[in-house]
Amino acid sequence: MASTTSLGADPAPRPKRRTFSAEYKLRIVAEYDSAPAWEKGANLRRERLYHSHVIEWRQARDVGALKALTDHRTTPARPRKSAAERDNEKLRRENERLKEELAKNKAAVEVLGKAVALLESVSESAD
Repeated sequence: MASTTSLGADPAPRPKRRTFSAEYKLRIVAEYDSAPAWEKGANLRRERLYHSHVIEWRQARDVGALKALTDHRTTPARPRKSAAERDNEKLRRENERLKEELAKNKAAVEVLGKAVALLESVSESAD
């Protein structure tokens, strides 16, 4: 039975989050506040915004924090590590794991050696 989806197709590109400048936010809040009640929704639809945007931006404006009008939900992209740095970190983690495993194995061998010696001494004394 043939599948209707193609296996090799790439998924849709991830949408980008919109960012707004402080000037834009102040302008939109001013327009929203000065608009009559029946036009406020139309203004939001035109700009593809939600009422929560205006509330958040108005609160930031009212406390005088123009800096607070920047979008805190997004952070600048972290610089990507090079392939060599990623490989080094992976190898360091693996090395630490193997060292721990080796220490456990050495302890187990030591305990087994002592057990064998004890059994030999018990065996000799029983003879």
